[in-house]
Amino acid sequence: MTTTGGCLCGAVRYEVDAAPVAVRTCWCTDCQKFAAGNATVNVVFPADAVRLEGKLTDYASTADSGNRMHRGFCPICGTPVTTGSEARPHLLGIRGGTLDDPALARPEITIWTRSAPSWAVIDPDIPCEETQPALPGPSTTSPRRAAAALDPVEDPDRRPRRLSGHAACATPRPRARG
Repeated sequence: MTTTGGCLCGAVRYEVDAAPVAVRTCWCTDCQKFAAGNATVNVVFPADAVRLEGKLTDYASTADSGNRMHRGFCPICGTPVTTGSEARPHLLGIRGGTLDDPALARPEITIWTRSAPSWAVIDPDIPCEETQPALPGPSTTSPRRAAAALDPVEDPDRRPRRLSGHAACATPRPRARG
């Protein structure tokens, strides 16, 4: 499986030769700033499977989680392209809006819901976490093992929970039929 994408102006392109490890919608305060007030959608891949073409400018900061983060964006058009944590150098997040096939960016979990504004639209049909849940560690290098590490059936201690930090996470609503 090869995933491709790039920035708005085309100066930065990427190819990924691996399946996503996780797809997350993030409402942390930093991501809200990067997304102009909304959440970001981050498709997480093994870092060694991502090939970037073109120059990214790095913005380094310390996240609410305490992790040192690096966000890569196109210096020409400003499109946010990547996100990564020094705590998990084996993983690299690709911003969902940069994918050539946006269907790959379907979120599996919403994180940092305690930071979401009251008007935020959060899918009640996927798990929510108030803060930063665990991702696979460095020993989980293959996408298959990484996916198993996130699988609630395989590891109930990592099962995402519906938490009360946001109304949508506390009370699942029925899906509209249509």
